[in-house]
Amino acid sequence: MGATPILVNYRPQGEDWTVNIESDGTVLTEQAPGLIAARDRADQMVEQLTGADSDRKPTVVHLLEGDAFAFTTAYLHARHGLSTLPRPEPAVDTPAGDPPRVGENTQEMDLSELADETEEPGNSSHPTG
Repeated sequence: MGATPILVNYRPQGEDWTVNIESDGTVLTEQAPGLIAARDRADQMVEQLTGADSDRKPTVVHLLEGDAFAFTTAYLHARHGLSTLPRPEPAVDTPAGDPPRVGENTQEMDLSELADETEEPGNSSHPTG
């Protein structure tokens, strides 16, 4: 095996999972009952591709519908018996208000309250003549 990573793509199909392995033009496809079994089956398929006697471990990238982070999250949830997280909906691009202009006060504050606190009798730091 060369430096090209082996891509393992997982796709849920009800309770079962389809596992596609792609390496140097070779594609293998299998089904497994559950994500953990699919991951184990992927390891067996990688050994089948690379040969069990190989001294060097190949680089294998596991993807859930093309996303490595999504696979890792789903696999760890399955491995630890946690419920799966719902996939976030794509953000809807809504127009925001006009951004503040340079020098514009973006926070409203009643400065009279601040002045009242500092000018109470006996609290004045200004000498009275």
